[in-house]
Amino acid sequence: MSASIVTYDDARHRGRVSALWREVFGYPAAYNDPACAIDRKIAVDDFFWVAEDGGDVLGTIMAGYDGHRGWIYSLAVARDRRGHGLGSRLLNHALAALKARGCVKVNLQIHESNEAVRRFYEAHGFTAEPRLSMGKVLE
Repeated sequence: MSASIVTYDDARHRGRVSALWREVFGYPAAYNDPACAIDRKIAVDDFFWVAEDGGDVLGTIMAGYDGHRGWIYSLAVARDRRGHGLGSRLLNHALAALKARGCVKVNLQIHESNEAVRRFYEAHGFTAEPRLSMGKVLE
């Protein structure tokens, strides 16, 4: 696949990234609205990449690093582009950037029932850890 992985550029990518995320993730919770998520991410750092080809956004990945742990967020690949290694390329790109920043451990969260995503991450060396994920929406 000839897609290039580039740092997210708000002027070029916002609308197409939002559309991809709505297609892939659905976003039933208002706090996950793509516009809000993008605004918050770009206000913090540039660990946000887009796979594009000829102006088309084919995939995304966001990562985070707080000096202690790295995180993977919003790995999305357009449905018609899956199975060709693009998700792996995006993940490896983000992992390399985290490692270059000094990160030694990366975490991520997936829905327990999403077996295809679980297999994808297991194929990349991730393992389920005996942790309880907890969350709280701050209104």
